[in-house]
Amino acid sequence: MQDFLFIVGGLILLIAGGNWLLKAAVDLSLKLKIPKIVIGMTVVSFATSAPELIVSINAALDGFPDLALGNVVGSNIANLGLVLAITILLSPIDVSKSFYNTDWPVMMLASLLFFFFIYFDGVLEQYEGIIMVVFLFLFLVYLLRFQKPAVIDEEDEPDVMMPTYKTALFLGLGGAALWGGSELLISGAVGMATMFGVSERVIAITIVSVGTSIPELAASIIAVIKKEKAISLGNLIGSNIFNLLAVLGITSIITPITVMDQGLLTNDIFWMLGISFLILPLVFIPKGLRLGWRDGLILISIYLAFIYVTIG
Repeated sequence: MQDFLFIVGGLILLIAGGNWLLKAAVDLSLKLKIPKIVIGMTVVSFATSAPELIVSINAALDGFPDLALGNVVGSNIANLGLVLAITILLSPIDVSKSFYNTDWPVMMLASLLFFFFIYFDGVLEQYEGIIMVVFLFLFLVYLLRFQKPAVIDEEDEPDVMMPTYKTALFLGLGGAALWGGSELLISGAVGMATMFGVSERVIAITIVSVGTSIPELAASIIAVIKKEKAISLGNLIGSNIFNLLAVLGITSIITPITVMDQGLLTNDIFWMLGISFLILPLVFIPKGLRLGWRDGLILISIYLAFIYVTIG
């Protein structure tokens, strides 16, 4: 019971901390007069990946590498198989051309890069982490250099900036909540794995990954309610790219990550590659550049099959 409460408490702190950090980061960007498109592609993506980043760094440093890896791989599967599925079951979404020009190819490249780095020797080395972070940096430079001119900002309500003390408070609270939440979550996850006699990987790939994907789910549902069709798919694919290149890249630079449970290499990583690839044909079949409720049913069925196979 205590482990379960630790997990719930950890997730609440991670969600609150991510939200506070996001508010502070966006406000700081506005104070520094950074354009909105730049904020969306960098600050927001990084802030929504903050729970995964802190959990993975903490888990790797505490000697639980499977929690670090399982959290990211599971989160990427959950973003597409659960979050995207629920979003398009609520409302169909139109997909922009940047999906097949940039977003999807970069997500597949990042996924394959991670696969080749870890599959053959079971270790994500420091130099491999550096390559992943450099790849992310080049991707961001490309986005800002070539895609920014093509984006027209919609007429919006003027942004109201917070007082500086409030920004600093949200920044401090967000950082503290993320760190405290990650400690509670790791402690609860390891305890629960021991209690049920399963590996940390199984807990990470199911409970922990869904928990750290809640900010993306909340953002997507709010976008549907507000009828902001542009959000959903691009944001989720951006989050998957950040999870692989930033979260695992930075974590492995701090400390190399070694696979302990081989299920990650024989099962989980192939589900991640499979569901990432599947998004492309789903976007074009039966109607071009559109995702509807049928696609949502396919994705959620695949996610439930993945959970069943993993736990089984």
